[in-house]
Amino acid sequence: MNRTTIQSLASAAAIIAGASFALAHGDVAPQPVDTGNLPELGEEWLTENPYRAEAAGEEVWAEAVRIGASGYNQNCARCHGLEVISGGLAPDLRFLEAEEYGDEWYMERFIHGYTQNGTTKMPAFGELLGQEAAWAIRTYIETRPDGATMEGFNDELASIRDELEAGNADADAVQARLAEIAGEIETMSGAPVADSIAYRAANQLAAGETQDRAAETLTIGLSAAN
Repeated sequence: MNRTTIQSLASAAAIIAGASFALAHGDVAPQPVDTGNLPELGEEWLTENPYRAEAAGEEVWAEAVRIGASGYNQNCARCHGLEVISGGLAPDLRFLEAEEYGDEWYMERFIHGYTQNGTTKMPAFGELLGQEAAWAIRTYIETRPDGATMEGFNDELASIRDELEAGNADADAVQARLAEIAGEIETMSGAPVADSIAYRAANQLAAGETQDRAAETLTIGLSAAN
């Protein structure tokens, strides 16, 4: 995605904001986000996501995704949709490029919000939530998997889930296959890793968590997809 795409998103936001929709965010108080496990970023607002794995390491990146998911669901999903899948009332943030252009557009809206004709369509989150929360939410958004790619693996993931639930799966073989599937699932932002259910379940098994736990992750994800 390039500057033209970002400009298109901005134009779409302006058009959407001009419409009268019941899910406008103006009357909703922003909810605090616990970012205590993330590195502090200081007072000066950054212009590029510092929590990407290549900058902060995979452990910080994974924690940012986890915290960002909570922050997004509390503050953003009402307008931008669960799993960042927009229903058409607000821009689909999954398409924001996972590099500087996308970061600039995102942070402008996050910090300052959006107001039209004196009506707040999106509150200014910057001072209320801080930039650690801002970048955690950004990290979560840019790692959303491409739903179309995911659909091609749903049947196999359901079969793997059933094996895990039965408790007779070869954990090493299943973990390896889940990792392969995860590697084939792309993001819509261009981010290198999609935080898909295959990725999560593979990591759970690699970390020694139970087969039931990995099966639960797959079940929740497959249910959401349907």
